[in-house]
Amino acid sequence: MLRPLHVRRLGRVRYAEGLALQARLVKERQAGEIPDTLLLLEHDPVFTLGRNARKENVLFPDEALRARGFDVFESGRGGDVTYHGPGQVVGYPIVDLSPDRRDVHRYVRDLEEVMIRCCADYGIEAGRVEGLSGTWVGENKVGAIGVRIARWVTSHGFALNVATDLAAFDLIVPCGIRGRGVTSLERLMDRAVPLDEVMSKLAEHFAAVFERRIAPEGKRARSP
Repeated sequence: MLRPLHVRRLGRVRYAEGLALQARLVKERQAGEIPDTLLLLEHDPVFTLGRNARKENVLFPDEALRARGFDVFESGRGGDVTYHGPGQVVGYPIVDLSPDRRDVHRYVRDLEEVMIRCCADYGIEAGRVEGLSGTWVGENKVGAIGVRIARWVTSHGFALNVATDLAAFDLIVPCGIRGRGVTSLERLMDRAVPLDEVMSKLAEHFAAVFERRIAPEGKRARSP
C-alpha cells in the first residue's frame, strides 16, 4: 500500500517563516508524528545562499539588495546562491526516505523528474544537464534544486519558475553557474500560466515519482 502524502499550499511565505516551519516539521517527521508532507508556496523576494555558496556570486552588497526590496539569507541547503520570489512555485518535501530510497543522488534526480514531467504537461521538453542539478530547457534553467537531508528526512527542495521576474537573477550568478541562463514557463509558452494549476500538477507528479498517494488536505500546516 502506498504511503500517504499530505500536500499543503501555504500561499506567500517569508523565507524566515518557511525555514522555521520546515525545521519544526522535520522534527515531527523524524519522530513519526506527521506523515510525509509536501509544502507548496511562493516566497517574498529573497536571495538564499546554500552551504557551498561563494560570496562573489552575489553581485551586489547585501545592503544594496535589501534597499531594492530583497531579503538575503544564508540557508542550510546544499548548492550556491539562488533567487525565490512571486510567480515561482517552491516545493519543500518533508519526506522520510527510509527504508527504500536512502540515496541522495536518486533523490535529486527524482526531484528533477517531477519538474520535467510538469513541463511536459505544457508541451515543453525539459531535461537534465550532465554534471549540473536542476531542470533545463536548452541552455536555460527552469527549475532549481537545493536539498537538506537529516536522518533521511528531507527538507528544502525545488523551485520551478512559472511567472517569475527573471530580471532578479541578473543580480547574482544563479547557482554559481556562469555562461547559462534562466527561463520560466511563461517565457517559454508566451502566455500566462495559473500558479494553482502548476501546483496541482507538481503534487500529482511528486506523488507518482515517489510512489505516494495524496491524502485529503485536512488541516493546513500551522505557521511557526
